[in-house]
Amino acid sequence: MLYPSIDKLLNIVDSKYMLVHVVSRRAKSMLEHNHYQMNERDYVNKKPLGKALEEVEKGLIHIQSGNE
Repeated sequence: MLYPSIDKLLNIVDSKYMLVHVVSRRAKSMLEHNHYQMNERDYVNKKPLGKALEEVEKGLIHIQSGNE
């Protein structure tokens, strides 16, 4: 089973396409700058994409729609 659950994430983000876009950009940023918003030991996932999903779930990444 994947962590965090897609169902939980879609309660936070309106669109799965927006979720993919934001998480992929954050994962690339993690690789380029080696900057994490949580302590690396606190992540469940080992890969940057999973770590970015965890940050969205914990509310560390704020997503705004284009209308705001």
